[in-house]
Amino acid sequence: MAEVEIKVENLVYAKPRLITDIVMHYCPGCSHGTVHKLIAEVIDEMGLEDSTIAVSPVGCSVFAYNYIDVDWIEAAHGRACAVATAAKRLHPENLVFTYQGDGDLAAIGTAETIHAAARGENIVTIFINNAIYGMTGGQMSPTTLLGMKTATTPYGRDAALNGFPYKVSDMLAHLDGATYITRQSVHTPANVRKCKKAIRKAFENSLAGNGYSMVEVVATCNSGWKMSPVEANKWMEENLLPAYPLGDIKCTTLPK
Repeated sequence: MAEVEIKVENLVYAKPRLITDIVMHYCPGCSHGTVHKLIAEVIDEMGLEDSTIAVSPVGCSVFAYNYIDVDWIEAAHGRACAVATAAKRLHPENLVFTYQGDGDLAAIGTAETIHAAARGENIVTIFINNAIYGMTGGQMSPTTLLGMKTATTPYGRDAALNGFPYKVSDMLAHLDGATYITRQSVHTPANVRKCKKAIRKAFENSLAGNGYSMVEVVATCNSGWKMSPVEANKWMEENLLPAYPLGDIKCTTLPK
């Protein structure tokens, strides 16, 4: 049989080289898979495959090490920035980033995150904010909106009982050691492109030794929100984005 030569021309899309063939455990419609793709693309395009250390703690992203083919360290719940600090100080030439959700970073990991940013550690945090505990059953998180119903706030979050939600990125932006803080999303093609640029900028900022960077991604959790993926995107646009507006919050250099 004669060999048939197949030519591929004008390829417009392919699976990122660093995304493994392991089937992701994320729910259909979840934002995590899209962010994973962007991280893998940026690392590949920057030629950092062999010089990246990623840190994943407890949460929906606990198995991120299965999906992006770089070196990973598993951290205890909330301790990712502490672990990343050690990794970066031991390997200052490497890109070091954490991948965390709001239930992890904004609750049990608040202290580690704040102090890493205050010290100006040259690490990057990818912060997935879907305003709910996704993995453990949809409980209220620190970023849950007032009036938002969750498993632990069935009548809606009440400020008198549950306190107010807080904006992690805005809080970190006041710290001198935090130099690049941005809030993005991945719910439209245009926003996906903006998020990818932000991730690359954060990685470049870290490698330049310019202190702490955070890319917050306002995300959906259609399973936790009890919505279809389409409904979740619409709800996010109408409710989360007014509370957590997109765009760069801080872009500066370390003070001298």
